[in-house]
Amino acid sequence: MSEKEVKRIPNYVKFIFGGSSGMLATCFVQPLDLLKNRMQLSKSKEHKTSFHLMKSIVKNEGLFTLYTGLSAGLMRQATYTTTRLGIYTWLFETFSKDGTPPNFITKAALGMAAGVCGAFVGTPAEVALIRMTADGRLPLNERRNYKNVFDALFRIHREEGLLTLWRGAVPTMGRAMVVNAAQLASYSQAKQSLINTGYFHEGIVLHFFASMISGLVTTAASMPVDIAKTRIQNMRTIDGKPEFSGPLDVLAKILRNEGVFALWKGFFPYYFRLGPHTVLTFIFLEQMNGTYNKLVLKQESTASL
Repeated sequence: MSEKEVKRIPNYVKFIFGGSSGMLATCFVQPLDLLKNRMQLSKSKEHKTSFHLMKSIVKNEGLFTLYTGLSAGLMRQATYTTTRLGIYTWLFETFSKDGTPPNFITKAALGMAAGVCGAFVGTPAEVALIRMTADGRLPLNERRNYKNVFDALFRIHREEGLLTLWRGAVPTMGRAMVVNAAQLASYSQAKQSLINTGYFHEGIVLHFFASMISGLVTTAASMPVDIAKTRIQNMRTIDGKPEFSGPLDVLAKILRNEGVFALWKGFFPYYFRLGPHTVLTFIFLEQMNGTYNKLVLKQESTASL
């Protein structure tokens, strides 16, 4: 047994760092989130590419429209990311034995468990985000015109009922299982694999490349579930009948009316949003952990993910 006890970052600090890293990353990638949501909700070929959509938004709605829904994006990170990363890092340490991290299968399972918990907590902010980013594509008389995330949450509760805040919770939790199993596990695995090559060492360069690999894997795996979630959370109820009966109904209608490749509609804004967001989130998180270890615990940083 080592004579020197290794101190650990308190769990409440992990939760704070997890949410803070996600919120900082969101400030950089919010325009990509808006583009991704608009592309996924588009049922025609009015926008050939994401770049064409961006030009149209800037021309017709103004440059700052790209940051519509930022308050909801920050709220989502404060709830969803705080919960999922906090729980994941806690479980990661719990299942690590004598400094040896858990195997890939265990990491995937831990990521899925953390993702489901985070998704349930973050669904209300997710609903608000989808609606706020999609509002500009609607005719003026059909727009919801939420002022900010709090206005959105209060109005949804008042006008449509409390349970509407958790509309699409099942596909959101399903997507979270896929995203977190892919993202968190592939990040940890990519990081270890890159270190094993001998060309990478602990630091920002390692975190960057591991995050980009993780983002690519996660995008390919999660897009079909994500588009189902997006359309359910943005749907309206007409004459008492919802537009979709569930995620399987969404996927069936997309396949029938738009083709199989429509399940990956908005792939590039999704990846260029998820990739940089993954990079920035983990870089911020690693730097926060390292700084805390150095300044507060007075020891060299130890692997946290």
